[in-house]
Amino acid sequence: MSNLRQERVRELLKRAIGEAVRREFLVDDAGLITVNDVVVGGDLKSAVVFVSILGHAGQQKRGLALLEEHRIRIQSLVAKSVILKYTPTLKFVVDDSIVRGNRVLQILDELEKESSAESPPPKEL
Repeated sequence: MSNLRQERVRELLKRAIGEAVRREFLVDDAGLITVNDVVVGGDLKSAVVFVSILGHAGQQKRGLALLEEHRIRIQSLVAKSVILKYTPTLKFVVDDSIVRGNRVLQILDELEKESSAESPPPKEL
């Protein structure tokens, strides 16, 4: 199978799953669920969906539980919008890369503030 076809299917699935999740789940109940990436198996029969769930801890747990509970419904919605010979079996995995990235940016900001507070102001001539 060509790499280009697999890449196109991955992008189509990513969009379709994101749209299905956006329509099916309320932000108040499950937090803000975003689809970060989809890794499709070589035979296109399985897909691992990496999601981020923004919200408090209760919303994050509830969001992942809802994704697992409604996995079949999401697969059927994806099957209607993306026409493939086989609809991939979805597996949802929480991807915390955005949270880690935000933490790194926060640490860099703190270090920058500390270094600017320690350095004396420039002398005027």
